[in-house]
Amino acid sequence: MEERRRIPTIDLGEFPKQLKKLREASEEWGCFRVVNHKVSSTLMAEMKQVVRELLDLPLEIKRRNTDVIAGSGYMAPTQKNPLYEALGLYDMASSQAVADFCSHLDASPHQRETIEKYAQAIQELAVDLAHKLAESMGLMDSVFQDWPCQFRINKYNFAPESVGSPGVQLHTDSGFLTILQDDENVGGLEVMDRAGAFVPVDPLPGTLLVNLGDIATQVWSNGRLLNVKHRVQCKESAIRVSIATFLLGPKEAAVEAPAEFVDAEHPRLYVPITFEDYRKLRLSTNLQAGEALELVRSHS
Repeated sequence: MEERRRIPTIDLGEFPKQLKKLREASEEWGCFRVVNHKVSSTLMAEMKQVVRELLDLPLEIKRRNTDVIAGSGYMAPTQKNPLYEALGLYDMASSQAVADFCSHLDASPHQRETIEKYAQAIQELAVDLAHKLAESMGLMDSVFQDWPCQFRINKYNFAPESVGSPGVQLHTDSGFLTILQDDENVGGLEVMDRAGAFVPVDPLPGTLLVNLGDIATQVWSNGRLLNVKHRVQCKESAIRVSIATFLLGPKEAAVEAPAEFVDAEHPRLYVPITFEDYRKLRLSTNLQAGEALELVRSHS
């Protein structure tokens, strides 16, 4: 029973043997850990240190991190999520966007170099994972290379009086997939399984966590995969820091289920929609846990 309550681990060094396991994890959990992912432990540790330094900057500097798209810049604590703040970057695949992000925050040469290396490594991993996911579903010619990657570094200011409180409310991610370098020491992340029970995702240093979002699991896969609902809970009085990278969707083209996923038994569930339009729909309706998908269902 205990083993079934842990999210699956995918070994990226064992492909194509792991394709079936990847497909099953995406269907049953909508998330999985990856090992042997080629992002060095040294780079991960250096990036985590840079993240801590940036999030400790004075507020007036952090506020220079303005939105490119809504929610992509500095996010101050709010009444809904009072323990959480974040800095963001759109699009980390753009060298100019990375340079601007670093300049706005007065990043040192070492910080800038670390961010550039990390951005390149994680963006390449995100695209590779998307290709592997498509291959696990029988598609060999999917295109993800030019999709933007949004980058968000998160800080949870957990104090003794906040133990038991939510750090971030229950939600799904809106894009295709998310790569998370979670805090190696402080837990709190929980995912919801298909039965509606919360499963703790405990820290496991050296691994990366992958969540599948609404665009991948519903619109693109025609409902075959699971868009995992997740939240962060305050479990202890400690600062928790994580690094999230979101592979979003095409910049302008609409996302729709490939013809291979549509047949008489599996009619098209959702109308084609661009990521940007879907993101705006979620923001305007404040439906943050996948409910906005009902508004783009196909009725043909």
